[in-house]
Amino acid sequence: MKRFIFAAGQLLIMGALIAGASTLLAQPYPNRPIQLIIANVPGSLMDINSRALSEELGKILGTQIIPINKPGAGTVLGTEAVARSKKDGYTLGYISNSAMVYARILNPETIHYDPEKDLEPLGLHVLFPQSIAVQTNSPWKTFNELVGYAKKNPGKLRVSTMGMGSIAHFALEVIQSLTGAQFTHVPFKGGESVITALLGGHVEVTCDTITKFVSHVESGKLRVLLMSYKMPGYPHVPTMMELGYKQDLPTPWFALYAPSGLPEEVKKVLMPAVEKAIKNPELKAKIEKMQFVVHYESPIELKSRTAEEYEEALAIAQKIGLGKMN
Repeated sequence: MKRFIFAAGQLLIMGALIAGASTLLAQPYPNRPIQLIIANVPGSLMDINSRALSEELGKILGTQIIPINKPGAGTVLGTEAVARSKKDGYTLGYISNSAMVYARILNPETIHYDPEKDLEPLGLHVLFPQSIAVQTNSPWKTFNELVGYAKKNPGKLRVSTMGMGSIAHFALEVIQSLTGAQFTHVPFKGGESVITALLGGHVEVTCDTITKFVSHVESGKLRVLLMSYKMPGYPHVPTMMELGYKQDLPTPWFALYAPSGLPEEVKKVLMPAVEKAIKNPELKAKIEKMQFVVHYESPIELKSRTAEEYEEALAIAQKIGLGKMN
């Protein structure tokens, strides 16, 4: 009898556990915390933006979003982790175009995911425009003046960037291709050395993100001549297309992704929530104070942007013999 009661008790416990698990699985998405893989180090621009967005997204979804930093290989390692994660909507990724576009061209052997097949775009979040800057005491007041001088003096003007194959390097190649001017590229390994070289007179021009220039512009040390994307705070600074050229410079961006193959019921909840979070006016104002441009693009638009950017960058790389896909 005792044995029967024990067995019956065990069956009841098992039944309760199964029923509980079934109830949990039947609950609508999301019914537990979501992890957000950030493909860069804590405190980076990517980290700051992703945490601001994840906080707002968590409020909309009604669940906790747990940030997990996974840096390495120029944001490739974190991106790969997202691509290889479970396709249930509980692992998302905050990813850059460095991993989606440029790493595929420069170091294809490090890419163990297919950006088009393995990652599901959820929405573009922010752009941080590339800028061309000179010292304020330089003779060039406009981009056209700079280009005119470079044409008359091929290779005399040195331009610092964050390195060979950086987005800034691609931007410089676009400038040379569209204008016919010739500059001397001076690549650095990143950080503030790009701007330090300009301020110290070691180069005459620099190409980097506007976020790095702001304090130096405000202090009167630097003058911005060109931007890859229009910003409200710099209405007088033109883009290439505003100057009559056929295309603008490439612009770095951050976006939200998930592993491909999300269930439709997850997409129906997640994608509108991402759009709502990105478009939140208070969050938008907070981010744009840091000199970013909040620019939502739908998953379809983001996919198209990525494909077009890849084709443009690949053409440049093949032209100048950069990367390993020539």
